[in-house]
Amino acid sequence: MKWGLLLAAGFSRRFNADKLLQPLADGTPIGLAAAHHLRAALPETLVVVNAETTELSRLLTRDGFFVTVCPQAKEGMGASLAWGVNRTASASAWIIALADMPFIQPATMRQVADAIDQPTTLATPVFQGRRGHPVGFGRAYFAELVQLTGDEGARAILRRHQQHLRCLSCEDPGILADIDTPADLR
Repeated sequence: MKWGLLLAAGFSRRFNADKLLQPLADGTPIGLAAAHHLRAALPETLVVVNAETTELSRLLTRDGFFVTVCPQAKEGMGASLAWGVNRTASASAWIIALADMPFIQPATMRQVADAIDQPTTLATPVFQGRRGHPVGFGRAYFAELVQLTGDEGARAILRRHQQHLRCLSCEDPGILADIDTPADLR
């Protein structure tokens, strides 16, 4: 079974507020919109949060999401990713999405998931020549994923195993659109 992992354990330092609770044009909080898109593609979705994101956790739980609190969230994205992978250790693959990227279309996420057809496969969408999110990891990368620390995430794994990386052309600019500052919402 392939799992969607939504990383929502950051601390919004550049935003100066809890960015994942900021409403999009339709009123949906950023983090909740990203979670809905991932779950539309992958029904088995786990959201990794930090201990301070109580309101987002409440909203996600109300909407039926599996939510887990990463005790090492302050160590960075790598720690949150490792935590989520460890919580879904029986998965055949992981599709890693970021909660501050609410514009990625579910079809793009499904495309990434469908591309993981071997344990060694890695997959990422590409829009106008630029790689984006989400990124898919086959089962063979479990040991490397659960060892991640720091804020780099899984970039080093992608570099080490680039011969297994499938770059999937798409027409989804959302794969590049993350929200880090209030200006990014405009």
